[in-house]
Amino acid sequence: MASFITCHIILKANSMIKIKRIISNSLAIFLIGTLSVFSQNNATTVTINSDDNAPIISKHIYGHFAEHLGRCIYEGLYVGEENKIIPNTDGVRNDIIEALKELGIPNLRWPGGCFADTYHWKDGVGPKEDRPTIVNLWWGGTTEDNSFGTHNFLNLCESLGAEPYLSGNVGSGTVQELADWVQYTNHGQISPMADWRRENGREEPWNVKYWGIGNEAWGCGGNMTAEYYADVYRKYATFMSSWSNDNKIVRIASGASSEDYNWTEVLMKNVPYHLMEAVALHHYAVIDWTVKGPSKDFNEEIYFKSMKEATKMEELVTKHSAIMDKYDPEEKVALFVDEWGGWYDTEPEIANGVLFQQNTMRDAMIAATTLNTFNNHARRVKMANVAQVVNVLQAVILTDKEKMILTPTYHVMKMYKVHHDAQLLPTSFENVDYSLGEEKIPALSVSTSKDKDGLIHISLANIDSKKENTVEINIENLGIKKITGTILSSSKLQDHNTFQNPTKVQPADFKDFKVKKGILTVKIPAFSVIVLEGK
Repeated sequence: MASFITCHIILKANSMIKIKRIISNSLAIFLIGTLSVFSQNNATTVTINSDDNAPIISKHIYGHFAEHLGRCIYEGLYVGEENKIIPNTDGVRNDIIEALKELGIPNLRWPGGCFADTYHWKDGVGPKEDRPTIVNLWWGGTTEDNSFGTHNFLNLCESLGAEPYLSGNVGSGTVQELADWVQYTNHGQISPMADWRRENGREEPWNVKYWGIGNEAWGCGGNMTAEYYADVYRKYATFMSSWSNDNKIVRIASGASSEDYNWTEVLMKNVPYHLMEAVALHHYAVIDWTVKGPSKDFNEEIYFKSMKEATKMEELVTKHSAIMDKYDPEEKVALFVDEWGGWYDTEPEIANGVLFQQNTMRDAMIAATTLNTFNNHARRVKMANVAQVVNVLQAVILTDKEKMILTPTYHVMKMYKVHHDAQLLPTSFENVDYSLGEEKIPALSVSTSKDKDGLIHISLANIDSKKENTVEINIENLGIKKITGTILSSSKLQDHNTFQNPTKVQPADFKDFKVKKGILTVKIPAFSVIVLEGK
Protein backbone atom coordinates (compact mmCIF):
# COMPACT_ATOMS: atom_id res chain seq x y z
CA MET A 1 0.00 0.00 0.00
CA ALA A 2 2.82 2.33 0.93
CA SER A 3 4.53 1.58 -2.38
CA PHE A 4 1.34 2.42 -4.29
CA ILE A 5 0.95 5.73 -2.44
CA THR A 6 4.59 6.62 -3.04
CA CYS A 7 4.28 5.76 -6.72
CA HIS A 8 1.06 7.76 -6.98
CA ILE A 9 2.71 10.81 -5.37
CA ILE A 10 5.72 10.52 -7.69
CA LEU A 11 3.48 10.24 -10.78
CA LYS A 12 1.40 13.16 -9.59
CA ALA A 13 4.53 15.22 -8.96
CA ASN A 14 5.87 14.37 -12.45
CA SER A 15 2.54 15.34 -13.97
CA MET A 16 2.65 18.69 -12.15
CA ILE A 17 6.20 19.27 -13.42
CA LYS A 18 5.05 18.51 -16.97
CA ILE A 19 2.09 20.86 -16.58
CA LYS A 20 4.39 23.57 -15.23
CA ARG A 21 6.79 23.01 -18.17
CA ILE A 22 3.93 23.28 -20.64
CA ILE A 23 2.69 26.47 -19.01
CA SER A 24 6.25 27.84 -18.77
CA ASN A 25 7.04 27.00 -22.40
CA SER A 26 3.74 28.43 -23.60
CA LEU A 27 4.34 31.60 -21.61
CA ALA A 28 7.86 31.87 -23.01
CA ILE A 29 6.60 31.42 -26.57
CA PHE A 30 3.90 34.01 -25.93
CA LEU A 31 6.37 36.46 -24.44
CA ILE A 32 8.91 35.97 -27.22
CA GLY A 33 6.18 36.42 -29.81
CA THR A 34 4.90 39.47 -28.01
CA LEU A 35 8.37 41.00 -27.78
CA SER A 36 8.99 40.24 -31.46
CA VAL A 37 5.75 41.93 -32.47
CA PHE A 38 6.47 44.82 -30.13
CA SER A 39 9.93 45.28 -31.62
CA GLN A 40 8.71 44.99 -35.17
CA ASN A 41 5.80 47.36 -34.69
CA ASN A 42 7.62 49.93 -32.62
CA ALA A 43 11.28 50.18 -33.54
CA THR A 44 13.67 49.39 -36.35
CA THR A 45 17.28 49.39 -35.20
CA VAL A 46 19.57 51.44 -37.46
CA THR A 47 23.32 51.07 -37.10
CA ILE A 48 25.60 53.91 -38.22
CA ASN A 49 29.16 52.88 -38.97
CA SER A 50 32.04 55.32 -38.93
CA ASP A 51 34.41 54.39 -41.75
CA ASP A 52 37.47 56.49 -42.59
CA ASN A 53 37.56 54.86 -46.03
CA ALA A 54 33.92 55.58 -46.84
CA PRO A 55 33.42 57.67 -50.00
CA ILE A 56 32.54 61.34 -50.24
CA ILE A 57 28.97 61.97 -51.38
CA SER A 58 29.54 64.06 -54.48
CA LYS A 59 27.43 67.20 -54.57
CA HIS A 60 26.86 66.38 -58.24
CA ILE A 61 24.43 63.66 -57.17
CA TYR A 62 22.08 66.62 -56.62
CA GLY A 63 22.21 67.79 -60.23
CA HIS A 64 19.40 68.98 -62.51
CA PHE A 65 18.29 68.70 -66.10
CA ALA A 66 16.86 71.31 -68.50
CA GLU A 67 15.64 70.12 -71.88
CA HIS A 68 14.01 71.99 -74.73
CA LEU A 69 10.69 70.43 -73.87
CA GLY A 70 7.29 72.01 -73.28
CA ARG A 71 7.71 75.07 -71.05
CA CYS A 72 11.06 74.18 -69.50
CA ILE A 73 13.24 76.60 -71.46
CA TYR A 74 10.85 79.00 -73.21
CA GLU A 75 8.18 80.33 -70.81
CA GLY A 76 10.09 78.61 -68.01
CA LEU A 77 13.74 79.46 -67.46
CA TYR A 78 13.88 81.91 -70.34
CA VAL A 79 11.37 84.73 -70.88
CA GLY A 80 13.52 86.84 -73.22
CA GLU A 81 15.67 89.92 -72.73
CA GLU A 82 12.88 92.17 -73.97
CA ASN A 83 10.42 91.04 -71.26
CA LYS A 84 9.51 94.05 -69.08
CA ILE A 85 6.95 92.29 -66.86
CA ILE A 86 9.04 89.44 -65.39
CA PRO A 87 12.37 90.59 -63.86
CA ASN A 88 15.20 88.80 -65.64
CA THR A 89 18.91 88.76 -66.28
CA ASP A 90 19.78 88.26 -69.94
CA GLY A 91 16.31 86.82 -70.40
CA VAL A 92 16.48 84.28 -67.54
CA ARG A 93 13.99 84.78 -64.70
CA ASN A 94 15.57 86.31 -61.60
CA ASP A 95 13.26 84.41 -59.25
CA ILE A 96 14.38 81.09 -60.74
CA ILE A 97 18.04 82.12 -60.52
CA GLU A 98 17.62 82.95 -56.83
CA ALA A 99 15.70 79.72 -56.09
CA LEU A 100 18.37 77.58 -57.76
CA LYS A 101 21.14 79.42 -55.94
CA GLU A 102 19.34 78.74 -52.66
CA LEU A 103 19.20 75.08 -53.64
CA GLY A 104 22.95 75.03 -54.23
CA ILE A 105 22.45 73.50 -57.67
CA PRO A 106 25.81 71.85 -58.49
CA ASN A 107 25.30 71.14 -62.19
CA LEU A 108 22.75 71.54 -64.99
CA ARG A 109 22.37 69.26 -68.01
CA TRP A 110 21.29 70.75 -71.38
CA PRO A 111 19.88 70.76 -74.14
CA GLY A 112 18.46 67.22 -73.77
CA GLY A 113 17.32 64.50 -73.54
CA CYS A 114 15.98 63.39 -76.87
CA PHE A 115 16.21 67.00 -78.10
CA ALA A 116 20.02 66.83 -77.91
CA ASP A 117 20.27 64.47 -80.86
CA THR A 118 18.39 66.89 -83.12
CA TYR A 119 20.10 70.06 -81.84
CA HIS A 120 22.82 71.75 -83.89
CA TRP A 121 24.60 74.12 -81.55
CA LYS A 122 25.87 76.49 -84.24
CA ASP A 123 22.26 77.48 -84.97
CA GLY A 124 22.05 78.93 -81.44
CA VAL A 125 25.01 81.34 -81.45
CA GLY A 126 25.66 84.66 -83.19
CA PRO A 127 23.18 87.47 -83.89
CA LYS A 128 19.68 86.31 -82.97
CA GLU A 129 18.15 87.75 -86.12
CA ASP A 130 20.37 85.46 -88.18
CA ARG A 131 19.52 82.25 -86.35
CA PRO A 132 17.35 79.66 -88.10
CA THR A 133 14.25 78.22 -86.46
CA ILE A 134 13.98 74.57 -85.45
CA VAL A 135 10.98 72.27 -85.13
CA ASN A 136 11.03 70.32 -81.89
CA LEU A 137 10.66 66.88 -83.42
CA TRP A 138 10.28 65.00 -80.15
CA TRP A 139 8.17 67.26 -77.97
CA GLY A 140 4.99 68.76 -79.39
CA GLY A 141 6.22 69.70 -82.86
CA THR A 142 6.57 73.32 -81.77
CA THR A 143 8.77 75.80 -83.63
CA GLU A 144 11.62 77.36 -81.64
CA ASP A 145 13.63 80.40 -82.72
CA ASN A 146 16.99 79.34 -81.20
CA SER A 147 17.05 82.55 -79.10
CA PHE A 148 18.27 80.51 -76.12
CA GLY A 149 21.63 79.01 -77.05
CA THR A 150 25.09 78.11 -75.83
CA HIS A 151 25.99 81.58 -74.46
CA ASN A 152 22.68 81.87 -72.58
CA PHE A 153 23.04 78.46 -71.00
CA LEU A 154 26.70 78.67 -70.05
CA ASN A 155 26.34 82.22 -68.67
CA LEU A 156 23.38 81.01 -66.60
CA CYS A 157 25.47 78.18 -65.16
CA GLU A 158 28.24 80.64 -64.40
CA SER A 159 25.83 82.91 -62.50
CA LEU A 160 24.51 79.91 -60.54
CA GLY A 161 27.98 78.61 -59.70
CA ALA A 162 26.91 75.34 -61.35
CA GLU A 163 28.91 73.08 -63.64
CA PRO A 164 27.37 72.89 -67.12
CA TYR A 165 26.78 69.42 -68.58
CA LEU A 166 26.38 69.56 -72.37
CA SER A 167 24.73 66.67 -74.24
CA GLY A 168 26.26 66.33 -77.69
CA ASN A 169 24.40 65.46 -80.87
CA VAL A 170 25.39 61.99 -82.02
CA GLY A 171 22.08 60.90 -83.54
CA SER A 172 21.90 63.52 -86.32
CA GLY A 173 25.21 65.33 -85.83
CA THR A 174 28.81 64.72 -86.82
CA VAL A 175 32.10 64.15 -85.07
CA GLN A 176 33.35 67.50 -86.37
CA GLU A 177 30.30 69.31 -85.02
CA LEU A 178 30.84 68.01 -81.48
CA ALA A 179 34.60 68.59 -81.62
CA ASP A 180 33.93 72.18 -82.71
CA TRP A 181 31.57 72.70 -79.75
CA VAL A 182 34.27 71.58 -77.33
CA GLN A 183 36.72 73.96 -78.99
CA TYR A 184 34.21 76.83 -78.97
CA THR A 185 33.52 76.53 -75.25
CA ASN A 186 36.94 75.49 -73.96
CA HIS A 187 39.81 76.73 -76.16
CA GLY A 188 41.63 79.71 -74.69
CA GLN A 189 44.13 80.42 -77.45
CA ILE A 190 43.83 81.14 -81.16
CA SER A 191 41.59 78.73 -83.08
CA PRO A 192 38.67 79.02 -85.53
CA MET A 193 36.02 78.24 -82.90
CA ALA A 194 37.67 80.29 -80.13
CA ASP A 195 37.87 83.25 -82.49
CA TRP A 196 34.19 82.86 -83.37
CA ARG A 197 33.32 82.78 -79.66
CA ARG A 198 35.14 86.08 -79.20
CA GLU A 199 33.30 87.59 -82.15
CA ASN A 200 30.08 86.60 -80.40
CA GLY A 201 31.02 88.48 -77.25
CA ARG A 202 32.80 85.99 -74.98
CA GLU A 203 36.53 86.46 -74.53
CA GLU A 204 37.41 83.76 -71.99
CA PRO A 205 36.43 80.09 -72.43
CA TRP A 206 33.83 78.58 -70.10
CA ASN A 207 35.91 75.40 -69.65
CA VAL A 208 32.97 73.00 -69.80
CA LYS A 209 33.93 69.80 -68.01
CA TYR A 210 30.99 67.42 -68.52
CA TRP A 211 30.13 66.18 -72.03
CA GLY A 212 27.51 63.61 -72.93
CA ILE A 213 28.23 61.75 -76.15
CA GLY A 214 24.67 61.27 -77.33
CA ASN A 215 21.56 60.50 -75.30
CA GLU A 216 19.57 57.27 -75.07
CA ALA A 217 21.35 55.82 -78.09
CA TRP A 218 19.23 52.69 -77.64
CA GLY A 219 16.08 54.76 -78.36
CA CYS A 220 15.51 58.35 -79.49
CA GLY A 221 19.26 58.82 -79.93
CA GLY A 222 19.38 56.45 -82.91
CA ASN A 223 17.87 53.08 -81.94
CA MET A 224 21.37 51.60 -81.91
CA THR A 225 22.54 48.29 -80.58
CA ALA A 226 24.99 48.39 -77.69
CA GLU A 227 27.79 47.03 -79.87
CA TYR A 228 27.20 49.61 -82.61
CA TYR A 229 26.97 52.51 -80.16
CA ALA A 230 30.20 51.42 -78.44
CA ASP A 231 32.04 51.81 -81.76
CA VAL A 232 30.33 55.15 -82.51
CA TYR A 233 31.19 56.35 -79.01
CA ARG A 234 34.87 55.43 -79.43
CA LYS A 235 35.03 57.48 -82.62
CA TYR A 236 33.43 60.61 -81.10
CA ALA A 237 35.44 60.39 -77.88
CA THR A 238 38.70 60.16 -79.82
CA PHE A 239 38.23 63.60 -81.37
CA MET A 240 37.26 65.40 -78.15
CA SER A 241 40.25 67.15 -76.64
CA SER A 242 40.83 69.00 -73.37
CA TRP A 243 43.77 71.16 -74.59
CA SER A 244 44.90 71.45 -70.99
CA ASN A 245 45.92 68.97 -68.33
CA ASP A 246 44.47 71.37 -65.76
CA ASN A 247 40.98 71.23 -67.26
CA LYS A 248 40.31 67.69 -68.38
CA ILE A 249 36.86 66.93 -69.70
CA VAL A 250 34.61 64.10 -68.53
CA ARG A 251 33.18 62.12 -71.46
CA ILE A 252 29.90 60.42 -70.61
CA ALA A 253 28.64 57.44 -72.57
CA SER A 254 24.93 57.17 -73.28
CA GLY A 255 23.95 54.49 -70.78
CA ALA A 256 21.31 51.88 -70.14
CA SER A 257 17.61 52.18 -69.62
CA SER A 258 16.66 50.70 -66.24
CA GLU A 259 17.52 46.97 -66.15
CA ASP A 260 19.27 46.71 -69.52
CA TYR A 261 22.38 45.26 -67.93
CA ASN A 262 23.71 44.04 -71.27
CA TRP A 263 24.11 47.65 -72.41
CA THR A 264 26.41 48.45 -69.49
CA GLU A 265 28.27 45.17 -69.96
CA VAL A 266 29.00 45.89 -73.62
CA LEU A 267 30.18 49.46 -72.97
CA MET A 268 32.44 48.46 -70.10
CA LYS A 269 33.86 45.60 -72.13
CA ASN A 270 34.34 47.39 -75.46
CA VAL A 271 35.32 50.98 -74.56
CA PRO A 272 38.85 51.56 -73.20
CA TYR A 273 39.24 53.48 -69.93
CA HIS A 274 41.15 56.33 -71.55
CA LEU A 275 38.11 57.16 -73.73
CA MET A 276 35.35 57.07 -71.12
CA GLU A 277 35.16 58.78 -67.75
CA ALA A 278 31.52 57.98 -66.97
CA VAL A 279 28.60 55.89 -68.15
CA ALA A 280 24.98 56.98 -67.73
CA LEU A 281 21.83 55.26 -66.47
CA HIS A 282 18.20 56.37 -66.90
CA HIS A 283 15.27 55.21 -64.78
CA TYR A 284 11.85 56.75 -64.25
CA ALA A 285 9.18 55.79 -61.73
CA VAL A 286 6.59 54.97 -64.40
CA ILE A 287 3.79 52.54 -63.59
CA ASP A 288 2.85 51.93 -67.26
CA TRP A 289 4.31 53.61 -70.34
CA THR A 290 0.92 53.58 -72.10
CA VAL A 291 -1.19 54.89 -69.20
CA LYS A 292 1.06 56.61 -66.67
CA GLY A 293 -1.68 57.76 -64.32
CA PRO A 294 -2.58 61.22 -62.99
CA SER A 295 -0.05 63.48 -61.33
CA LYS A 296 -2.28 64.62 -58.47
CA ASP A 297 -5.64 62.74 -58.43
CA PHE A 298 -4.15 59.29 -57.86
CA ASN A 299 -5.22 56.53 -55.46
CA GLU A 300 -3.14 54.37 -53.12
CA GLU A 301 -2.73 51.61 -55.69
CA ILE A 302 -1.15 54.03 -58.16
CA TYR A 303 1.01 55.49 -55.38
CA PHE A 304 2.21 52.02 -54.38
CA LYS A 305 3.11 51.14 -57.98
CA SER A 306 4.99 54.44 -58.37
CA MET A 307 6.98 53.76 -55.22
CA LYS A 308 7.68 50.20 -56.32
CA GLU A 309 9.33 51.60 -59.46
CA ALA A 310 11.14 54.30 -57.49
CA THR A 311 12.59 51.88 -54.92
CA LYS A 312 13.84 49.70 -57.79
CA MET A 313 16.68 52.23 -58.10
CA GLU A 314 18.52 50.40 -55.30
CA GLU A 315 18.59 47.18 -57.31
CA LEU A 316 19.51 48.95 -60.56
CA VAL A 317 22.43 50.89 -59.12
CA THR A 318 23.68 47.80 -57.28
CA LYS A 319 23.63 45.57 -60.36
CA HIS A 320 25.00 48.12 -62.83
CA SER A 321 27.78 48.94 -60.34
CA ALA A 322 28.62 45.24 -60.04
CA ILE A 323 29.08 45.02 -63.82
CA MET A 324 31.30 48.09 -63.74
CA ASP A 325 33.32 46.58 -60.88
CA LYS A 326 33.93 43.49 -63.01
CA TYR A 327 35.65 45.50 -65.77
CA ASP A 328 36.81 48.49 -63.74
CA PRO A 329 37.94 47.38 -60.27
CA GLU A 330 39.96 50.58 -59.86
CA GLU A 331 36.78 52.67 -60.25
CA LYS A 332 38.10 54.89 -63.02
CA VAL A 333 34.66 55.12 -64.65
CA ALA A 334 31.82 56.77 -62.72
CA LEU A 335 28.11 55.98 -62.87
CA PHE A 336 25.94 59.01 -63.72
CA VAL A 337 22.18 58.54 -63.26
CA ASP A 338 21.54 61.58 -65.40
CA GLU A 339 17.77 61.12 -65.76
CA TRP A 340 15.48 60.06 -62.92
CA GLY A 341 12.13 61.01 -61.43
CA GLY A 342 8.39 60.41 -61.52
CA TRP A 343 6.57 60.42 -64.87
CA TYR A 344 2.78 60.79 -65.10
CA ASP A 345 0.14 61.87 -67.58
CA THR A 346 0.43 65.50 -68.71
CA GLU A 347 -1.95 68.02 -67.15
CA PRO A 348 -4.46 68.57 -70.00
CA GLU A 349 -5.40 72.15 -69.12
CA ILE A 350 -1.86 73.56 -69.49
CA ALA A 351 -1.18 75.31 -72.81
CA ASN A 352 2.00 73.97 -74.44
CA GLY A 353 2.25 71.83 -71.33
CA VAL A 354 4.16 68.94 -72.86
CA LEU A 355 5.12 66.67 -69.92
CA PHE A 356 3.87 69.28 -67.43
CA GLN A 357 2.71 67.58 -64.24
CA GLN A 358 1.94 68.59 -60.69
CA ASN A 359 4.33 67.70 -57.89
CA THR A 360 2.83 66.12 -54.76
CA MET A 361 3.98 64.39 -51.59
CA ARG A 362 4.41 61.29 -53.76
CA ASP A 363 7.20 63.13 -55.59
CA ALA A 364 8.78 64.10 -52.28
CA MET A 365 8.90 60.40 -51.35
CA ILE A 366 10.39 59.46 -54.73
CA ALA A 367 13.05 62.15 -54.31
CA ALA A 368 13.95 61.21 -50.73
CA THR A 369 14.28 57.46 -51.32
CA THR A 370 16.18 57.95 -54.58
CA LEU A 371 18.64 60.44 -53.10
CA ASN A 372 19.22 58.16 -50.10
CA THR A 373 20.07 55.40 -52.57
CA PHE A 374 22.54 57.59 -54.42
CA ASN A 375 24.15 58.72 -51.15
CA ASN A 376 24.62 55.12 -50.05
CA HIS A 377 26.18 54.22 -53.42
CA ALA A 378 28.51 57.22 -53.48
CA ARG A 379 31.45 54.93 -54.21
CA ARG A 380 30.30 54.54 -57.83
CA VAL A 381 27.50 57.10 -58.30
CA LYS A 382 29.17 60.48 -58.86
CA MET A 383 26.40 62.42 -60.57
CA ALA A 384 22.62 62.32 -60.96
CA ASN A 385 20.13 64.67 -62.60
CA VAL A 386 16.48 64.94 -61.60
CA ALA A 387 14.19 65.38 -64.60
CA GLN A 388 13.53 68.26 -64.89
CA VAL A 389 14.26 71.67 -63.44
CA VAL A 390 11.20 73.74 -64.50
CA ASN A 391 7.66 72.84 -65.67
CA VAL A 392 8.54 69.31 -66.90
CA LEU A 393 8.16 65.91 -65.18
CA GLN A 394 9.36 65.95 -61.54
CA ALA A 395 10.18 69.65 -61.63
CA VAL A 396 11.54 71.54 -58.64
CA ILE A 397 9.97 74.77 -59.94
CA LEU A 398 6.66 75.52 -61.68
CA THR A 399 5.78 78.81 -63.37
CA ASP A 400 2.65 80.52 -64.66
CA LYS A 401 3.42 83.81 -66.37
CA GLU A 402 4.88 86.05 -63.61
CA LYS A 403 4.12 83.52 -60.85
CA MET A 404 6.53 80.86 -59.57
CA ILE A 405 6.18 78.11 -56.98
CA LEU A 406 8.58 75.67 -55.33
CA THR A 407 7.50 72.03 -55.30
CA PRO A 408 7.82 69.34 -52.61
CA THR A 409 10.75 67.91 -54.61
CA TYR A 410 12.52 71.28 -54.32
CA HIS A 411 12.08 71.17 -50.55
CA VAL A 412 13.50 67.65 -50.28
CA MET A 413 16.56 68.60 -52.33
CA LYS A 414 17.10 71.65 -50.16
CA MET A 415 16.78 69.57 -46.98
CA TYR A 416 19.31 67.08 -48.40
CA LYS A 417 21.73 69.85 -49.37
CA VAL A 418 23.59 69.05 -46.13
CA HIS A 419 24.95 65.88 -47.77
CA HIS A 420 26.80 67.80 -50.51
CA ASP A 421 30.45 66.69 -50.50
CA ALA A 422 30.09 65.16 -47.02
CA GLN A 423 31.60 61.81 -46.09
CA LEU A 424 29.20 58.90 -46.13
CA LEU A 425 28.58 57.15 -42.82
CA PRO A 426 27.35 53.70 -43.92
CA THR A 427 24.11 52.57 -42.31
CA SER A 428 22.57 49.14 -41.92
CA PHE A 429 19.16 47.97 -40.72
CA GLU A 430 16.53 45.33 -41.29
CA ASN A 431 13.79 47.09 -43.21
CA VAL A 432 10.06 46.90 -42.57
CA ASP A 433 7.47 46.37 -45.28
CA TYR A 434 4.98 48.68 -46.86
CA SER A 435 2.26 46.31 -48.09
CA LEU A 436 -0.65 46.56 -50.47
CA GLY A 437 -2.52 43.30 -50.79
CA GLU A 438 0.09 40.59 -51.19
CA GLU A 439 2.76 42.92 -52.58
CA LYS A 440 5.49 44.36 -50.37
CA ILE A 441 8.19 46.98 -50.82
CA PRO A 442 10.69 48.47 -48.34
CA ALA A 443 9.06 51.20 -46.27
CA LEU A 444 12.16 52.96 -44.92
CA SER A 445 15.23 54.51 -46.46
CA VAL A 446 18.12 56.10 -44.57
CA SER A 447 21.42 57.77 -45.39
CA THR A 448 23.92 59.46 -43.09
CA SER A 449 26.93 61.70 -43.61
CA LYS A 450 29.49 63.80 -41.76
CA ASP A 451 30.41 67.17 -43.24
CA LYS A 452 33.72 69.04 -43.12
CA ASP A 453 32.63 70.87 -39.97
CA GLY A 454 31.94 67.60 -38.14
CA LEU A 455 28.15 67.91 -38.30
CA ILE A 456 26.32 64.62 -38.74
CA HIS A 457 23.15 64.50 -40.86
CA ILE A 458 20.67 61.63 -40.95
CA SER A 459 18.02 61.64 -43.68
CA LEU A 460 15.03 59.37 -43.18
CA ALA A 461 12.04 58.59 -45.39
CA ASN A 462 8.98 56.49 -44.63
CA ILE A 463 6.99 55.78 -47.82
CA ASP A 464 4.22 53.84 -46.06
CA SER A 465 0.98 55.63 -46.89
CA LYS A 466 -0.77 54.78 -43.62
CA LYS A 467 1.63 53.63 -40.92
CA GLU A 468 4.04 55.56 -38.74
CA ASN A 469 7.39 53.81 -38.31
CA THR A 470 9.87 54.20 -35.48
CA VAL A 471 13.65 53.83 -35.70
CA GLU A 472 16.24 53.52 -32.95
CA ILE A 473 19.75 54.73 -33.74
CA ASN A 474 22.78 54.21 -31.52
CA ILE A 475 24.60 57.55 -31.53
CA GLU A 476 26.67 56.96 -28.40
CA ASN A 477 29.99 56.89 -30.25
CA LEU A 478 29.25 59.71 -32.68
CA GLY A 479 29.98 62.54 -30.27
CA ILE A 480 26.58 64.15 -30.75
CA LYS A 481 25.54 66.55 -28.00
CA LYS A 482 22.60 68.34 -29.62
CA ILE A 483 20.07 67.30 -32.30
CA THR A 484 17.72 69.41 -34.40
CA GLY A 485 15.37 68.25 -37.10
CA THR A 486 13.34 69.26 -40.17
CA ILE A 487 10.35 67.40 -41.59
CA LEU A 488 8.40 67.53 -44.85
CA SER A 489 4.93 66.05 -44.43
CA SER A 490 1.30 66.76 -45.18
CA SER A 491 -2.17 65.42 -44.45
CA LYS A 492 -2.69 63.75 -47.83
CA LEU A 493 -0.45 62.04 -50.37
CA GLN A 494 -2.01 64.18 -53.08
CA ASP A 495 -1.17 67.49 -51.38
CA HIS A 496 0.80 69.93 -53.53
CA ASN A 497 1.60 73.59 -53.89
CA THR A 498 -0.42 75.74 -56.27
CA PHE A 499 -0.15 79.28 -57.56
CA GLN A 500 -3.09 80.13 -55.28
CA ASN A 501 -1.58 78.33 -52.27
CA PRO A 502 2.19 78.14 -52.85
CA THR A 503 3.13 77.09 -49.29
CA LYS A 504 0.69 74.26 -48.60
CA VAL A 505 3.60 71.78 -48.52
CA GLN A 506 6.79 73.10 -46.96
CA PRO A 507 9.36 72.00 -44.37
CA ALA A 508 8.79 72.50 -40.66
CA ASP A 509 10.77 72.00 -37.46
CA PHE A 510 10.74 68.39 -36.24
CA LYS A 511 10.95 67.45 -32.56
CA ASP A 512 9.30 64.03 -32.30
CA PHE A 513 12.46 62.26 -31.21
CA LYS A 514 14.23 61.54 -27.94
CA VAL A 515 17.68 60.47 -26.80
CA LYS A 516 18.13 58.10 -23.88
CA LYS A 517 21.34 56.32 -22.93
CA GLY A 518 22.87 56.97 -26.33
CA ILE A 519 19.85 55.71 -28.29
CA LEU A 520 18.08 58.16 -30.61
CA THR A 521 14.44 57.18 -31.11
CA VAL A 522 12.61 58.81 -34.01
CA LYS A 523 8.95 58.48 -34.93
CA ILE A 524 8.56 58.92 -38.69
CA PRO A 525 5.00 59.72 -39.76
CA ALA A 526 3.48 58.06 -42.80
CA PHE A 527 4.76 59.43 -46.14
CA SER A 528 7.18 61.90 -44.63
CA VAL A 529 10.82 62.96 -44.98
CA ILE A 530 13.04 63.92 -42.03
CA VAL A 531 16.56 65.29 -41.84
CA LEU A 532 18.28 65.37 -38.43
CA GLU A 533 21.42 67.33 -37.63
CA GLY A 534 23.73 66.30 -34.82
CA LYS A 535 26.46 68.49 -33.44
